[in-house]
Amino acid sequence: MMSNLSQKPRILIVDDERDLVRLVKYNVEQAGYEVYTAYNGAEALDLAWTKQPDVIVLDLMLPDCRGFELCHEIKQALNPNRPNNPVRVIMLTARSAENDRVQGFEFGADDYVTKPFSPRELVLRIKAMLNRGVQQEGGKEKSSVLENGCIKMDTNAFRAWVEDTEMQLTPIEFKILHTLLKVPNTVKTREQLLYDVWEDTATEILDRTVDAHVKRLRSKMGKARDMLETVRGVGYRLEAVSSFTP
Repeated sequence: MMSNLSQKPRILIVDDERDLVRLVKYNVEQAGYEVYTAYNGAEALDLAWTKQPDVIVLDLMLPDCRGFELCHEIKQALNPNRPNNPVRVIMLTARSAENDRVQGFEFGADDYVTKPFSPRELVLRIKAMLNRGVQQEGGKEKSSVLENGCIKMDTNAFRAWVEDTEMQLTPIEFKILHTLLKVPNTVKTREQLLYDVWEDTATEILDRTVDAHVKRLRSKMGKARDMLETVRGVGYRLEAVSSFTP
């Protein structure tokens, strides 16, 4: 799941508050992770490219850029070359308005933590982010391939296709599609998706966040986009169609 399986997971912390960076760095290192730090967008881009972190903890407001745009730029640069283990981004910011959260997710953030925060909670969120991906049961991998119509997903490889075209999905988008693909023609309410996808952090996530992620997922589904149906006032379902074999 991680880009550096033979090493510790790599975490990049990006914030212009040096005391905060030192605090987060200490706690993340104590959890057993390899940590890199940057204090502006230019440093972050350089370290993201050279160190290939598994998770980036990213401040929203930096001296030379906005975290939203930096998040999008990093993911666009790194993820096409690592589809099985995309970099995950946790926004860490004092801005807690709903619009800021929604905008962060629209730009590709995988999680959103507001200041002031608990370093222990942040470490747990990083751990949860690293643990998302390959699904295991009893220490053994489950059967990994799911198909519905022109959609095919390999959960162990963390890859999904529409016909022969691979979708470049974030971890959250992948998990939403996986949740719906397991039970085609079944309506999942927004609340159900929150608990299926965000798990222990579901109570802190807004319904509009679900809508934003589904909108981005649908935009990546090409000719299968109409299979992902909105049930007005309820939630979402994936249409069940005959199997497709590439």
